[in-house]
Amino acid sequence: MRPRQRVSSGGRWEPLVGYSRAVRVGDMAWVSGCTAAGPGGAVVGKGDAYVQTAQAIRTLSEALAQLGLDLGHVVKTGVYLADMSQWEAVARAHREAFGEIRPACTWVECGTMIHPDMLVEIDAVAVE
Repeated sequence: MRPRQRVSSGGRWEPLVGYSRAVRVGDMAWVSGCTAAGPGGAVVGKGDAYVQTAQAIRTLSEALAQLGLDLGHVVKTGVYLADMSQWEAVARAHREAFGEIRPACTWVECGTMIHPDMLVEIDAVAVE
């Protein structure tokens, strides 16, 4: 098996659940679902799907950076919304972050997140 590089954000959920924020094997990387959990674990942007999406993408970008990658390497995102009626605010933040990169993307309404104040979660696949 090829060497595996793991990244942790230091968030409380990673050791509790038993996962890495991101994993890289060779030229591919997978970033676990990122939410609006900011430094210290507090929810950023309570009630604001745009602000929460921007925070989730910031967390995703920081994980990629630790693997030597950036948003330009993202080929797919998965967007999970507590309420699909918030899609336009989420789409605006996603579009602003990914611009001309335009990764493949799947949107799913999933209902309540692990924390009731969280509105969106985003995961990603990246290729160098």
